Amino acid sequence: MMEPKKLYRVRQGRKLCGVCRGVAEYLNLDVTVVRVLWVVATLCWSIGFWAYLICAIALPDKPEQKEGNG
Repeated sequence: MMEPKKLYRVRQGRKLCGVCRGVAEYLNLDVTVVRVLWVVATLCWSIGFWAYLICAIALPDKPEQKEGNG
C-alpha cells in the first residue's frame, strides 16, 4: 500500500531552508519553476515571504533515505 504524500523541507540541494524543493517534490514540479513563482509572489504581493517563513518554521525536515536493501 502506498504511503500518502507528505510535505517536507528538503536538505539536499537546498538554497535557503529547502521549502521550494520540498514543495516541488510534493507537487511533482521542477524546483526552478517553484522558486520563480515564489519570488514573483514575494515581489508582487509579499505573501510569498510570509508563506516561506511559515513553511520554513512549520515543515519538518525530510527524513534521510538509506541506500541499499538492508
